[in-house]
Amino acid sequence: MFTSKLFAKTRTHALAVAALLAATGSVAQTMSSADHGASKDRISANYKAAKASCDKLAGNENDICMVRAKGTEKVAKAELEYTRTGKADDGNKVAVAKADAMYDVAKEMCDDKGGNAKDVCVQEAKAAHVKGLADAKLDKKVGAAKKDAAEDKRDADYKVATEKCDSLSGDSKSACISAAKTRFNKS
Repeated sequence: MFTSKLFAKTRTHALAVAALLAATGSVAQTMSSADHGASKDRISANYKAAKASCDKLAGNENDICMVRAKGTEKVAKAELEYTRTGKADDGNKVAVAKADAMYDVAKEMCDDKGGNAKDVCVQEAKAAHVKGLADAKLDKKVGAAKKDAAEDKRDADYKVATEKCDSLSGDSKSACISAAKTRFNKS
């Protein structure tokens, strides 16, 4: 049991690092359909193994374990999709999946409590979920703002480069403008 918990924690940390690297653009790349399929199969196998380990537990511990396993599967699938596409929207889906998974587990853990303690626990879980979704939304907006800013900077640099070309004439000017278009991805 301890080994499987350690493996699950290590795997979760590895996935978190992969997601972080993907968010910075270091990992986000296309993968072959064979690699994608193998990764999906691995996620499915990990989910089945986690689910099987939950069968040893009883009551709410079993419920918590099952919710945790399902959440881990959803997060892993979202991370896989983001790693495959590298799209910002898919990166946002990872953050949402993590917030949802944490909320589901926290809410299930509240079932062990009663009365006001349970109500407080559920409200804390909901608050953490709302904060997680807000962070995901903020990250999405920040990503869009960074993209817009990068485009604005590129446009400004392109204008400077073409202005420098204006002092030239003939083939030199044409070559200069062509080089600027290539450099700043303009058509």
